[in-house]
Order: sequence, then C-alpha cells, then structure tokens
Amino acid sequence: MNKDSKIYVAGHRGLVGAALRRKLESEGYHNLVLRTSRELDLVRQAGVDAFFEKERPEYVFLAAAKVGGILANDTYRADFIYRNIMIEANVIHSAWQYGVKKLLFLGSSCIYPKFCPQPMKEEHLLTGELEPTSEPYAIAKIAGIKMCEAYNAQFGTNFISVMPTNLYGPCDNFNLETSHVLPALIRKFHEAKVASQQAKIKVEPQPVVLWGTGTPRREFLYIDDLADACFFLMEDYDGPGIVNIGVGEDISIGDLAMLVGEIVGYEGDIVYDSSKPDGTLRKLLDVSRLHSLGWRAKTGLRDGIKKTYEWYLQNILNNQEGLQ
Repeated sequence: MNKDSKIYVAGHRGLVGAALRRKLESEGYHNLVLRTSRELDLVRQAGVDAFFEKERPEYVFLAAAKVGGILANDTYRADFIYRNIMIEANVIHSAWQYGVKKLLFLGSSCIYPKFCPQPMKEEHLLTGELEPTSEPYAIAKIAGIKMCEAYNAQFGTNFISVMPTNLYGPCDNFNLETSHVLPALIRKFHEAKVASQQAKIKVEPQPVVLWGTGTPRREFLYIDDLADACFFLMEDYDGPGIVNIGVGEDISIGDLAMLVGEIVGYEGDIVYDSSKPDGTLRKLLDVSRLHSLGWRAKTGLRDGIKKTYEWYLQNILNNQEGLQ
C-alpha cells in the first residue's frame, strides 16, 4: 500500500474496524473510504456493487460482521448465518469484479472444531464438528475463508484471511445480551461496585453471577494489537492459507473474572451459574506462523483491561444507547 492508496475499511465503527482506522491514520494513510451501515447496507448486493463501481478502492479490510457472545450466537442463529454470509459474499465478489488489489478478511477462532487439539493450528480447520452454540457464525466465517481461496484460485486475486482470537478494547460492545465475556465482565463488576457505593447504608456488594463454571480457558488479544497485525499482514504477507492472530497464552474465565474485578475495584463475591453453558473448554491459537513472519503482540492482558476500563468510564455517559 502507498500512503495515497484508496482503502475501504468495511465496518469502521465496530471494535475491529475502528482500530484499523486508528492504525491506518497513525501510519499516514488518509485516503480512507468509510460508510456506516445506514449509508451502505452490505447485506444488499445491488448497493454493494454500486458502491464498488463508484469508489473503486484499491485495498479492502473486511471487518464488517454481525458478532456477539454465547447468548447472542445461540439466540439469533438465523441472523448470524444470513447476515454474515451475505456481507462476505457481496464484498468479496465486488472486490474481484472491480479490481481490488488486495483484500484482508477477518475470520474468527470459532471456525475451529469444538474438540480441536490445543493450541489450534491453521490446518485444523474442517477437521471436526463445530461448537453448537456458535455454529451458524462459524459456518459463515468458514464460507468467507473458502470464498477468498476460491477467488484466488480461479481469478488470481490476492485475498487473505486472518483468524483473530478473542478481542477486546476501546469501542467494544458492553451490551450484556450481545457482548463477549470480557466487556460483559467489566460492565457487571463496574455496576455492582457503583450499586454498593450508592447504597444509603454500608452493605456488602451484591455478588456478580457469571455463566458456567469459570473453568474454560480463553485467549485475549487487545484490539490495537490486532489492527497492528492486520496492517503488517496486508503489507508483508501474500502467501496461501489462513493466519492465526493471537498472543499464544490463555487464562481461565475464573481467573479473568478475578483480574477484571481487581482492576475495576469490585470487592464482592463471584458466583457461577453452572446451569448455563460453558462453551468450548479451551480455545488457544497456535501463532507460530505469525511469529515466524516477524510479528508478536505487544499489550499484556492487565494493561489492556486497564485501558479498556478507562475507555468505558470515559465513554459511558456519552454512549448510553450502546450500553442498554
């Protein structure tokens, strides 16, 4: 990419897209093409085709997607598979049709089998059954990966796919119905702390109730590190196959909850509702391919959570709609 290259960031107001925009602008790339979902509905093929025909972007970061945690994935199964497949199909096809030089597609670690060997290698894709709660979303993401591979094979395009681990950071979704685990923990602990502080008499904070047993292990990548990795790969990687993006270390949900509670300043108890699902017991990415290319994550989990909580505090009063 050149500094004056025309770059389309699909989903620029979401967690990933906002970080990509920050990264590109910090590197001196200002010829960015941006559209909100109201301005351009990526589910509608005719609108996407007209947009690409008019704007002719040279590079595309495909970060637009319908995303959510276990509850959202399991509740809105049709929405997750339909909207994500349509977004991917429309953008990838138009990127080929209108001569995009390179496209980077953002997948998800949920594409790997439920009982995948740990850590999960890129070649483990399609070697087993998926986690049932996230299957529609995973299938949609797998379709995007395979679509990129098919267009590369048939048309000679340069479309690459990356598989990030669990992400968090500024601009995250803190809606308890649709959020992922880490932003949900931040909001739950913060609200429990505030409720205790606002009580007219000194009372012990109400316990925070969390889904599952707290034993599953997850890996977490700070969002600005992901953006840095995507920028790196867009600049320096043209090889075949997907690339995992993560830190190569994981933590139990129980230990994560205690860490978030400590950072937020919550002093109450944590209670686990074991009647609710845990999801996959462990999801750790093998990031040796990415390391061999010369990239490693820079932000530690504690520092990343602190930055995310600071962002939450600074934006909560001005962003009530996104927190309802």
